[in-house]
Amino acid sequence: MKKKIVILGAGISGLAAAYFLHKENYDITVLEKKSEVGGSMESAWESGFLFDRGPNSGLETTPLIRILVEDLGLQDQLMYASKEGNKRYILRGNKLHPLPMNPPAFIKTKLFSAKAKLRLFAEPLMGKSNDGYYESIAEFVTRRLGKEFLDYAINPFVAGVYAGNPEELSVKSAFPKLYALEEEYGGLIVGTIKSIKKRKQRAEKSKQDAQMFSFKDGMQALPKAIANNLGGKIITSAEVKSIYKNGECYSVVFYKDGIEQRIDCDIILSTIPAYAASNLFKNFDEELSKHLSKIYYPPVLALFLGYKKSDIRQPLDGFGFLIPSKEKKSFLGAIWSSVIFPNRATGDEAAFTLFVGGSRNPEIENTDKEVLIKKVIDEFQQLMKINSKPSFEAHKFWQKAIPQYNIGYIEHENYFDKFEEKFSGIILGGNYRGGISVGDCIKNSKTLVNKIKNLCR
Repeated sequence: MKKKIVILGAGISGLAAAYFLHKENYDITVLEKKSEVGGSMESAWESGFLFDRGPNSGLETTPLIRILVEDLGLQDQLMYASKEGNKRYILRGNKLHPLPMNPPAFIKTKLFSAKAKLRLFAEPLMGKSNDGYYESIAEFVTRRLGKEFLDYAINPFVAGVYAGNPEELSVKSAFPKLYALEEEYGGLIVGTIKSIKKRKQRAEKSKQDAQMFSFKDGMQALPKAIANNLGGKIITSAEVKSIYKNGECYSVVFYKDGIEQRIDCDIILSTIPAYAASNLFKNFDEELSKHLSKIYYPPVLALFLGYKKSDIRQPLDGFGFLIPSKEKKSFLGAIWSSVIFPNRATGDEAAFTLFVGGSRNPEIENTDKEVLIKKVIDEFQQLMKINSKPSFEAHKFWQKAIPQYNIGYIEHENYFDKFEEKFSGIILGGNYRGGISVGDCIKNSKTLVNKIKNLCR
């Protein structure tokens, strides 16, 4: 029997799943609340600058990314990060220090004290945690590597990836591969060496080794290409109002152009954010609604700035910099966008993307944005040795940005599994399950597709 599948959300998770299902002739319809596809992937050209308002890039951690690019004919659009973007800086003492990427650089760096460097030799001797689901990444790193590594490596790294707080994020849920190194190999250093062979067998790359990619027209080029391939299978500006059981099937009620419409289906794949799903599925299961609503999404402001290269005295020779919370700045860090992907600005200008807020500074939601942006620009210009005003400025405020896999997240995950067993035909997906990165979402879309195939048998 040919079953009807409705996918809620046209972010990369929903679109990738839709693409793989459509490729095998499954009957799908995608409903998207916004007028454009892509979810948090938003890209815009203005005055010669390209501003990615959400994800600025992806890491090619799974072969599925290359399969999508080739199937969709995006080879000419695909861009890999320039080698100049390999160097990463960390702010300490109001000075940018390159993050050491090899043993000689680690010995010479002034980012870490001699005591912190010596502490690293004790890492293989540390024991395992009792329960990683309830141990924070801060506790994990302090136990294995020491407090200074937490403050000047992991704290800024967590801010750069999750816009999160290392004292709140679960090491097992938020960083499962890091936790696995301890569980499987007894330590991080030994585990990193021994796990290389396993990744090669799976044709996967670690996030440290994977190539960074984007597209000539920004990250939104990927979801747009998928949408073009799906054609009439996507309905945009469709706000889903309710879902209810209809005999052996489900009915999805939505509004399009002010007109109420309904789709009857056998399977629903929800890839909308947890807070949106919380309201939508409340009538099915109040306990599910509670679990979904407890997943925290901090506010993040993405600030895009353009400057004349001649006005910048800091050498543009890296990816950008991250700021530890100990440095007491009003933003989390800056990506040197036009160094990584040169077409983000015209030849004589440079483009930067700064991130503000997150779990570190959630109060930005109620802060005067103009005052905040001025303060951030002043601090940024001081660090980058810039004396002129920006030649271009734009920003995007995400009231709910990135889902946080905080301590106890496993309780949510376990309940999601129970819900799917109880209500066969409803599947929960999206970046609040299985990882937040573009690569994770694409890889997890295959898991979602397999769940749907099993229901169709």
